[in-house]
Formats: sequence, structure tokens, C-alpha cells
Amino acid sequence: MSIYTTFDSPAGELLLVGERSETARGGLALVSVSFTDMGAAREGEPDREAFAEVERQLSEYFAGERTGFELDLVRRGTAFQERVWAALDGLPYGVTTTYGRLAEQLEVPRDRIRAVGGAIGANPLLIVRPCHRVIGASGSLTGYAGGVERKRFLLTHEGALQPLFV
Repeated sequence: MSIYTTFDSPAGELLLVGERSETARGGLALVSVSFTDMGAAREGEPDREAFAEVERQLSEYFAGERTGFELDLVRRGTAFQERVWAALDGLPYGVTTTYGRLAEQLEVPRDRIRAVGGAIGANPLLIVRPCHRVIGASGSLTGYAGGVERKRFLLTHEGALQPLFV
């Protein structure tokens, strides 16, 4: 059965969903991280205490004290999605790549770049699995489920973009 809680982050309120697991550190495997305004359903039972480690690591990330996450994750993608997601997991903090470069790294033919984009868009673990680090070939900030402004916020937070001043 799923459990969930919410977490107030500087990028917006996050919905954290997990499953209890005897083999996971802290007894929790993370299923998804999304923004509450994305319309994700709160299924299962609320359990803030179970997410203490996730919240600690997210707090450290937003405080600039953490550049990666050490959490147990539930794997629920196709074989292709899992390949793409593993490549995302390997993207260093503060570094961006393009959809095309990611496709090349995965040896995906150029005519399948949209499939790579689809797998990135299906990432259920926003922020934790850094899909926000993938940008358009022109440097444009496209394709983020949490919205382009949040993508800009996260990349600026990581030092990959210069802050915009109005």
C-alpha cells in the first residue's frame, strides 16, 4: 500500500509517495516526487514520519548542502525508460545536457530522440532523478513536468544558469 506526505520546498509544495519496504533504508522506497499543483492523486495513507529521510535530503539539497540523493527508489518503468532514467541519475549536479547528447550517450538513433524525451517526461521522481538537467539543443528550457519556471529555478539553484534579473 502506498503512503504519502507533502513537503514545502522553495520550488513549490511537493507530493512524496512511497511504499513501505523491509529491504529499503528507513523502511521506505520512494515511488514518486511531484508538485502538488500537477494534479497527482494522494493515494494510500498519509505518513509524514516515514518520509523523514527523504525530507532531510530534500532540505539539504535546497539549502545547497547536497548535490545528490541516496534514497531507495521503486523502479516501475519499461526497459527503455529505465535506461534513460539511469542516464539521468548519472547527470552531475550543476551540469546540463541536451536530449540529443543523451540519445547519443544511450546509442539511440536520431529518429528516436522523441522517445528519449518521452521517457524523460515519464520520470516519476522530479528533482530526485534530475530530468530538469536536460535542455533543448539551443539551450532552451523545454519540457519539464513541473513547468519551465521551476526548471529555471532548479538549474539556477544548482549554478547551471545565471539568475534572471528583471
